[in-house]
Amino acid sequence: MTAKKLPFSKEQLETIIANHPTPFHIYDEKAMRENARYFNKAFSWNEGFKEYYAIKSAPNPYLMKILREEGFGIDCSSVAELELAKQVGMSGDEIMLTSNDTPAYEFQLAKELGAIINLDDISHIDYLEKHVGLPKTICMRYNPGNLKQGNLIIGHPEEAKYGFTREQMIEGYRMLKEKGVERFGIHTMVASNELDPTYFVETAEILFNLINEVYEKTGVRIEFANLGGGVGIPYKPGEKPVDLDFVSAGIKKVYDEMIVAKGLAPLKIFFELGRAITGPYGYLVTKVRHIKKTYKTFAGLDACMANLMRPALYGAYHHITVMGKENEPATTKYDVTGSLCENNDKFAIDRMLPEIDPDDIVVIHDAGAHGHSMGFNYNGKLRSAELLLRENGAVTEIRRAETLEDYFATLDFSGVKDFK
Repeated sequence: MTAKKLPFSKEQLETIIANHPTPFHIYDEKAMRENARYFNKAFSWNEGFKEYYAIKSAPNPYLMKILREEGFGIDCSSVAELELAKQVGMSGDEIMLTSNDTPAYEFQLAKELGAIINLDDISHIDYLEKHVGLPKTICMRYNPGNLKQGNLIIGHPEEAKYGFTREQMIEGYRMLKEKGVERFGIHTMVASNELDPTYFVETAEILFNLINEVYEKTGVRIEFANLGGGVGIPYKPGEKPVDLDFVSAGIKKVYDEMIVAKGLAPLKIFFELGRAITGPYGYLVTKVRHIKKTYKTFAGLDACMANLMRPALYGAYHHITVMGKENEPATTKYDVTGSLCENNDKFAIDRMLPEIDPDDIVVIHDAGAHGHSMGFNYNGKLRSAELLLRENGAVTEIRRAETLEDYFATLDFSGVKDFK
């Protein structure tokens, strides 16, 4: 297997751990910036191109500030995420609200920030107008149904809870135009962690086709097309990353054929990637507590699925490096586990690794998206710290670890004694 690279050595990690106890997540600023620049360059042919980072992947203002400096916007799906955008100093078209089952107060904050509101259902047009008022710009989320095959993580589009049908999209644009909306966008999201580059070209073709139909039937000219997210990353050694240059060239070809040729240019191309932007550049650093030998051999870590739940939730593969033993043969089969009172609290099952000892430092790769952000407090587990490896090699704590005081902050123990 091809080795997966790390931005730090065992000695560097030991120095970091001396000041920041494990477990923690650490992000590589240099690699994130380089990746962001590559992405922007790949789509530089499209005037107005913008990536709206899906902040649910890693909701930390320090990471968002870095990405904003590289020209990215922010894709939000809750009030808390909108507030994060506000605290970073973002406003207007820098922000897109892509939520579902949306409450009025969420729409209200989005409108106050001047964010692009991306509606998930045709009934939300009247709901938004009644409770908040319609902004001048509206986007709508398209669910292509059986026109587009989904994948394992996100499911089949026709079974998904997200988006308008094709007929509802046409009616929705007609309604919004009659109600005085002036700027229009379109959005879809039908895959997650997809590695086939042709998938995203096909998605663009489906949206461009609908853009033509909307114009023919309603006279609405769509200003931007958000092709969503879903670009996967190579979790397993030997897997190839999505070739963004191939994706870009394919989208440009159908753009010229279906948008430029039909007189519907310029059309801004947007994405809302999360995983592909920060996923490969975050690492869960943890230590081995115990080696247990019963019917199997277990390597028990000081991290658990509260720090990274993808393996338990999806059966997802995350590569594991035992620091200092990178060049040793993988001779022993382990279940790599945490300490939750749940038997699926496992980072790996039957994984061949070098022989592991207590206190070994273990790094779990590709934890920079949907890692810390999906954490939870079951069993009273406290959420770990987040660190940033700066371009100059320094390390900055960008989120402290939770304490017991944090965990109990929403409880009032003073009344328990007299409670009847």
